[in-house]
Amino acid sequence: MHGSAISSAEQVDRHESIYVFELPVRIWHVTHGLSVIALCITGYLIANPMGSPEGEASEHFLMGNLRMIHLIAAYVFAIGFAVRVYWAIVGNKYSRDIFYLPLWRGEWWREFFEELGFYLFLRKQAPLTVSHNALAQTAMFLFNFLLAVFMILSGFALHSEALGIGSWADNWFGWMIPLMGGSQNLKMLHDFGMWLFVVFMLIHIYMAVRARYMGRQTSLRSIVTGWRRYKG
Repeated sequence: MHGSAISSAEQVDRHESIYVFELPVRIWHVTHGLSVIALCITGYLIANPMGSPEGEASEHFLMGNLRMIHLIAAYVFAIGFAVRVYWAIVGNKYSRDIFYLPLWRGEWWREFFEELGFYLFLRKQAPLTVSHNALAQTAMFLFNFLLAVFMILSGFALHSEALGIGSWADNWFGWMIPLMGGSQNLKMLHDFGMWLFVVFMLIHIYMAVRARYMGRQTSLRSIVTGWRRYKG
């Protein structure tokens, strides 16, 4: 099953553990999160520069260093995403959860609204799941797949302006600039994507912590060890 509630097709002994998140997925989760944090902090400072420090500019190179950190984090983000896509192909069935939504399945929609009711304090318990539940799968698909693709394309397109016409970034990603109506529009959309990531991270942390204490299966421990365990 791919991120859906436990059904007769996959009965689970509540006293057993299920190996869900393989090591490459867990490593990606950490590097992805750290790179997003670094990108958001440096991206905000690049868009809202601090006051110039006193002294010769060459002795500080503050904005240049921030831009370098931003670019390094962008490479980590992009390469990690490419590896994650590869692992979705060669990894176990749970590794593909975040790359699609089974909108054609009635059971998936039922679980989605049950999970939504749980997090809105309308239900006392959420359905048991093996991998990502339907609500989490939706968030991962929108933010860690679609938004991630847009941020990679737009980020390297903006970087192509620094490298110049004919550079590898211009040849591969430069088409994004005229498509979005110019570099200024693309930059604004890229900045907006950063704030979407900030909101997503805050909600993601809240939901993971809440599921840890109020859910019927492990959440935080699962992404560390890879094993899903059930309570009670």
